[in-house]
Amino acid sequence: MGTKRILSGHSLQAVTRTLLAGLLAGGFAMLSAVAFAQDAAPKPEDEGFFTSIGRWFEQQGQNIGSTFKDAGSTVESFGHEAGVAAKTTAEGAKDAAGAVARIPNARVVTGHEKCRNAPNGAPDCWAAAVTMCKAKGFETGKSMDMTTSLVCPPKVLMSGRTTGGECHDETFVSRAFCQ
Repeated sequence: MGTKRILSGHSLQAVTRTLLAGLLAGGFAMLSAVAFAQDAAPKPEDEGFFTSIGRWFEQQGQNIGSTFKDAGSTVESFGHEAGVAAKTTAEGAKDAAGAVARIPNARVVTGHEKCRNAPNGAPDCWAAAVTMCKAKGFETGKSMDMTTSLVCPPKVLMSGRTTGGECHDETFVSRAFCQ
């Protein structure tokens, strides 16, 4: 008769603990080897006081040099931008001078020129302004002030009405800017 030994839950736990303890010990051994390798790296020789000061001055000189280079490029780009701004300002002044030179030839004139109705029924006063300005000796003009009035035949007004098919609006240019 043979006996079979079956692992009980109690002995299975003991095997699992032993296995985990072995893995944990192996992990610690690997970590300590890595740490030892890092400590074994060669350390720089302890340098003297004057060598440290010399290196510090070299680093500061390099930092100052790069700062001045950056400042120089900033000044160069500022000079370019200032030149562009000056050119733009000069062109703007030229344009303004041309507009001011044309002002003595411009006048505001008054009058009473009827605006014709456009195809959509709205008053078209551009032609009336030009006509008013040409009558005063100018070439062109733009309307500045318009007057609109309700025009009705006397018989409609005498009856006390202000609406109806006989009445209509008329628009006049009363002031124009002529050149």
